[in-house]
Amino acid sequence: MSLEPGLTARMTAVVGPELTAVSLASGDVEGLATSAMVRLMEAAAVKALEGQLIAEMTSVGTRFDVTHAAPTPVGMEVVAQATLVEIEGRLLVFSVVAEDQAGVIGKGTHHRVIVGRAGFAERLESRWAGSPSDTLPDGD
Repeated sequence: MSLEPGLTARMTAVVGPELTAVSLASGDVEGLATSAMVRLMEAAAVKALEGQLIAEMTSVGTRFDVTHAAPTPVGMEVVAQATLVEIEGRLLVFSVVAEDQAGVIGKGTHHRVIVGRAGFAERLESRWAGSPSDTLPDGD
């Protein structure tokens, strides 16, 4: 692994009807849904980590703290950028921002935790078995 603060990636999407608050049942407006903006931000963070972890490891999202400050209409392009700003053990903290042609529409932070693929698969399976797993991967 060669993780260092500063890793950055962007993801782009054109707002279509499927990304609106109406379609995603998060409101009754025909603008970009907050959940769609967050999804794009998370995808940018995942993209920033491509090729940075050994094959047996992956990262999982554990926290988002974002503000969705401006609406984006259907047909407009949105660009989300994630920049790795802090590494604390297995915890990765990203600064995230989303913009459309008119400016910034949202920003905040996103936390991801590095986990072993096999161990995480076991945790998933244990949920089906009824074993409680009430701690998040980063210990929160």
